[in-house]
Amino acid sequence: MKRLLKSDIVTVGLAIFSMLFGAGNLIFPIGVGLNSGIHIIFGMAGLLLSAVVLPLIGLIAMILFNGDYRSFFDRIGRAPGSLLLLACIVVVGPGLAIPRIVSVSYEMMSPFLPAMPIYVFALIFLGITFLLTFRESKIVDVLGKYISPALLTALVIIIVRGLWTAESVVPTTGTPGTLFTQSFMKGFGTLDLLGSIFFCSIILLLLREKLGEKGRSDQKKLALLGLKAGGLGIILLGLVYIGMGLLGAFHGHGLDGNLGQLFSLVSFRILGSYGAFIIGVAVLMACFSTSIALSAVVAEYVERDIFNKRINFVTSLTIVLLLCIPLSIYGLDRVLEITAGSIVMIGYPIIIALTFCNIAYKWFGFKLVKGPVAAVGIFAFISYNWSTISTLF
Repeated sequence: MKRLLKSDIVTVGLAIFSMLFGAGNLIFPIGVGLNSGIHIIFGMAGLLLSAVVLPLIGLIAMILFNGDYRSFFDRIGRAPGSLLLLACIVVVGPGLAIPRIVSVSYEMMSPFLPAMPIYVFALIFLGITFLLTFRESKIVDVLGKYISPALLTALVIIIVRGLWTAESVVPTTGTPGTLFTQSFMKGFGTLDLLGSIFFCSIILLLLREKLGEKGRSDQKKLALLGLKAGGLGIILLGLVYIGMGLLGAFHGHGLDGNLGQLFSLVSFRILGSYGAFIIGVAVLMACFSTSIALSAVVAEYVERDIFNKRINFVTSLTIVLLLCIPLSIYGLDRVLEITAGSIVMIGYPIIIALTFCNIAYKWFGFKLVKGPVAAVGIFAFISYNWSTISTLF
């Protein structure tokens, strides 16, 4: 068995961080800090619970299933599990997550770019994503050794400088309880629980390769290493969220409206025009990190489950990225509307319920899953559509 070095665990941990920390994650924490103001502790607590703790729980669940997300979803039955898995793949792929990354990236990079139509930007962005993803075996190394260190360095510079030059806290009219609830719900929009579920298979595959032939059969050791690397990545995610939230609370005076430009506007306030390079690095690294990981996951699913290995990974990746183009050029505001809509507010609670039921099954032999998941789905549907339903009675 090969001995896995601490540097390997750090590389994998950094890769997990960069996979989860996409372009959208640059705006949600700042937005929470801006809205929470003096009550930022309550706002950030809500965000951290849904955008950090839940992904960690999702990672633990997938480690218990050895990274096999198909078995994870099939617990509710083969047919419904396959349908729910397909729906999640569409959400993290061409149906929402990747187009949102492109749209957010376009909004955030607009201060640095000459006038460029969004469809041109989308083609360039997705083309670069293809070039960084088509060598499937190198994805984690690209993320962990190059993209993540550059992203973290840029973010640390911005956060430290921002805290050093902190102004008075942004005023707020929200109550602590309301801000906690609103921020908790905003955390659903990061889609990081789905990210941790699907990215786990990539991480465990890499760890198996690094452990060698004998180490692949040692599931306990593999699970422990996966938990260490995942814990590192998610702790980094939480620390960066806290830092970004504080930037919004201290430097968000007079800012509202365009979420896509919120990070760039706050960063320019902190670093000035001379910091444009650092801001650009942070934006680009965040943009491509999650785009690469999501594209790889969806392409693997299309290759294996849709085409049953009749096409190779590169062809599958090409199909996935082409399907991302239409929604990518649709515009950030409309894509974010979808994020805040039924897909997240109904679908996300279903995934949360399935995750907890699967953990209870692995740890305590708890076999009920269809009933609890269905009950949560029905409750989420009624809650989301209550204003419409109440008019019928």
